[in-house]
Amino acid sequence: MTTPQFGQAAPGAAYPDRPAAFAVIERDGLIALVRVERQGRGLVLDLPGGGIDGAETAAEAAVRECGEEAGLVVALDIDPFVQADHFFLHNDGEIRNTRGSFFVGRVLAEDAALKIEDDHELVWTSPEEALLRLDRESHVWAIVTWLRLRARA
Repeated sequence: MTTPQFGQAAPGAAYPDRPAAFAVIERDGLIALVRVERQGRGLVLDLPGGGIDGAETAAEAAVRECGEEAGLVVALDIDPFVQADHFFLHNDGEIRNTRGSFFVGRVLAEDAALKIEDDHELVWTSPEEALLRLDRESHVWAIVTWLRLRARA
């Protein structure tokens, strides 16, 4: 399957790739999202996750980001269930092509000491509400794919 590309690229503009990893974490029928201030757009909702740093794997990055953004200790499936790319304006003003791997996970524990990103707030919501409120279309795509896979399991 070809990886879908979301967002609009300006003609002739080059956007550096930024490998990233995100997690769909379900608990009691709700999924974890993070509310964050996005420069020029106000508060938005995203799946927990972010850029892959150094030599870490995509799964390691998603686990780390769940801790840093939401204070969640999570276990993830070994492989991502879907990948999606998104031209994304970061708070530093640079547009990058976020090359996202999306994992299914579950909460093992909550640990406030892991949460170091003070501008992120954990929000639990229904998958249907997430589809309406998520900021990034690539995250919406991931939730739709996850719902379909879950229904077929």
